[in-house]
Amino acid sequence: MRKTLISLTGPAFVAAVAYVDPGNVAANISAGSHYGYLLVWVLVVANLMAMFIQYHSAKLGLVTHRSLPEIMGERLSRRARLGMWAQAELIAAATDLAEVIGGAIALQLLFNLPLFAGALIIGAVSIILLIFQKKNQWFEGLVIGLLLVICIGFLAGLAIAPPDPADVAGGLIPRLEGKDSILLAASMLGATVMPHAIYLHSSLTKQRYPDLEIPHVLAGTRADIAVALSIAGLVNVGLLVLAGSALYGVDGTETISGAHTAIASHLGPLAGVLFAIGLLASGLASTSVGAYAGSEIMDGLLHIKVPLLVRRLVTLIPALVIIGCGVDPTMALVVSQALLSLGIPFAIIPLFRYAGSRDVMGEFAAKPWSMAVGWTLAALVIALNLALVLLPLL
Repeated sequence: MRKTLISLTGPAFVAAVAYVDPGNVAANISAGSHYGYLLVWVLVVANLMAMFIQYHSAKLGLVTHRSLPEIMGERLSRRARLGMWAQAELIAAATDLAEVIGGAIALQLLFNLPLFAGALIIGAVSIILLIFQKKNQWFEGLVIGLLLVICIGFLAGLAIAPPDPADVAGGLIPRLEGKDSILLAASMLGATVMPHAIYLHSSLTKQRYPDLEIPHVLAGTRADIAVALSIAGLVNVGLLVLAGSALYGVDGTETISGAHTAIASHLGPLAGVLFAIGLLASGLASTSVGAYAGSEIMDGLLHIKVPLLVRRLVTLIPALVIIGCGVDPTMALVVSQALLSLGIPFAIIPLFRYAGSRDVMGEFAAKPWSMAVGWTLAALVIALNLALVLLPLL
């Protein structure tokens, strides 16, 4: 049985939402406002990494009909399972923090709502979105619709005031400027290669095409990932370029609120409103996907099935506490993305271990060259994480 490639799309678009969440907004705007186009290359490299990693996660689910957390739950010792779950929950909390705070900031920008009230509204609306998760195609359709709103909201400013292509191209040359740029690069990496998206993609594909030929489905999956993550990458680069062109050297752009004010001032009120709408759509879509991923991780590693709506309510608490304590929301977003970078190795090391195992994948085990690329990416991420931890101490 065969289907057209377009009929095989969907899972990657859900995963792609994790790559354009409010944490990306904070990290990319900080990069552009502080360093101009200097770190464009980081986003390009990170997006290529994301495509490679997400493909292997999707392939794992398609071939084994099990998610990465389920395979880990079957093969790891009880102590190892508990440890992996604990770090995954910490990363999930950091993810949810970014998504809820980002949505709350958007509501404050649009309607002047207090952040705490905005966070409650984001939590409530995300619960409504999760109701559609039981009807998979409905959920995917909603997420794709929100992704479209995100694209329009975040890229509208570039259409209003296009940057110089030659200047942007200069940002493709790999280079850094001091330890602060390294820390920001780590934050951008954590915001782009999202650990929970790695776990989730295998869950989205594991039972999706049980009657189709695997080689045909893999071809469709590659197309799905290429299109979805190219869109996400375009949004991320667009955010950085927008900040580099409109906000570089402008005082008061260290926060998302300040960046919004500067965008509205430099590009017009319409650009400011569209930016805030994009941020709101980003928070709503990503917080729903994040809760879905957290549920799959707990189910796979601990064999505990927690209703999505219950989990949504529980994971909302840390974000409300952070907001209630008066922590600077943009700083909380940037720090949360750096924490996500620390969680990436815990997802990709098991992924590549199982993706290359003939015992797990049979004839579809990753080829030696693919494994070499995978382990090189893992080593690079670990090296960057060491820099993230050690540089502030120097």
